[in-house]
Amino acid sequence: VQLQAFGGGLVQAGACLRLSCAASGRIISIGSMGWFRQAPGKEREFVAALRWSGSTTYYADSVKDRFTISRDNAKNTVYLQMNSLKPEDTAVYYCVHKVWGITRSDAYDYWGQGTQVTVSS
Repeated sequence: VQLQAFGGGLVQAGACLRLSCAASGRIISIGSMGWFRQAPGKEREFVAALRWSGSTTYYADSVKDRFTISRDNAKNTVYLQMNSLKPEDTAVYYCVHKVWGITRSDAYDYWGQGTQVTVSS
């Protein structure tokens, strides 16, 4: 399975960005897809995840009410709409895919290559 993420960039604080990530290849099942991020000098952290069937979503407290995760089942694509961006959102964002289930931990089966999001103050 390959995960290809798009949509990162350089924006000013308060702006919006939408990340997208398409899963391709030999997809047996999609339990969930989501996003992690890693800022320079910091540990990787969970951002959001979405169960592929149903409506279960998880968000980190730091992004709740600003970020929205959604999906397009037909395209095997997950999106992350990021509003009211802050400088502390600056990080490399990684798309993830879990074959079965959903979790806030990093126990995902597949990871994308990452896309840089930079928010200037």
